[in-house]
Amino acid sequence: MEYDLQNPLTGFEEYHFDSVSALFANESDHMPSFLDFKSTDVRFSLRRHSVFLISQVQSSYKFDGYIAYLAVNYIDRFLSKQAVLENKPWIVRILVIVSLSLAAKMRNVDLSLSDIQRDVGLNFDAQSIQRMESLILDTLKWRLRSITPFSFLHFFNSFFKLGDPCLTQSLKQRASDIIFSTQYEIKLFEYKPSIIAASALLCAAEELIPLQFSSCLAAISEIQYSNKEELMNALAVMREMLIEGRDYCSMLTPKSVLECEHTSSQCETQTNQDRDTIKKKRLSDLRDDQTFQISQAQWC
Repeated sequence: MEYDLQNPLTGFEEYHFDSVSALFANESDHMPSFLDFKSTDVRFSLRRHSVFLISQVQSSYKFDGYIAYLAVNYIDRFLSKQAVLENKPWIVRILVIVSLSLAAKMRNVDLSLSDIQRDVGLNFDAQSIQRMESLILDTLKWRLRSITPFSFLHFFNSFFKLGDPCLTQSLKQRASDIIFSTQYEIKLFEYKPSIIAASALLCAAEELIPLQFSSCLAAISEIQYSNKEELMNALAVMREMLIEGRDYCSMLTPKSVLECEHTSSQCETQTNQDRDTIKKKRLSDLRDDQTFQISQAQWC
């Protein structure tokens, strides 16, 4: 069955109380676990480069936007749980290839691995890809049916009582667009998917139905699952992004990615002192030829 980001736990079209409760109860298991993610962190450059490559592949093949969203979600969760002490081009590329492949499988979409590998600039043998896939699956505990902000849009939107199906759909679509564009904002990492969904809907309401914004805010604030303080903080971040017209993907260029890689190599010296205390696996170096092969999945 094709995985639906708007209803990840069941195959039912209608939302029931039990399924909604389950979404809120389990959403934290599907978000990155790092809260100290800074631009000096090697994971920042790995993520930045990954997003650039995913954007590049999506631009080439025009596949479902949810595939790219899922792939970034997998990468964020993987990087937050694995100790990555250095940034090397092959790490980013195989991570992107496998994450896109897994996301496409979840969406029941055929995505050519050979085409993706050509686009990201490196070819990996089948065994290396299988090993990386196993590493990602184990790290994510096989939780690929990610609970994302899209999972909560219908629930929150139902409280607005707009009385106009077309307006309700427009609000949901605009909120979805905002969620897509804000996935790359690291300031939102600390907020749960439900908070991001509610904030996106409120931003959409502020744009499309400004006279009803106050009533929409009051409706969401009164929901038992809402945390008003977190909601207002996340809303402020989104407002800032929309006002400034920030588009993370458009700011990514090969030059900016290379500069970020250089920064990460400098900050690696700061993380060396933590090597002895980190007891996780790291992939070993790959051979420097056209087709790379992972001889051993091992993280320091």
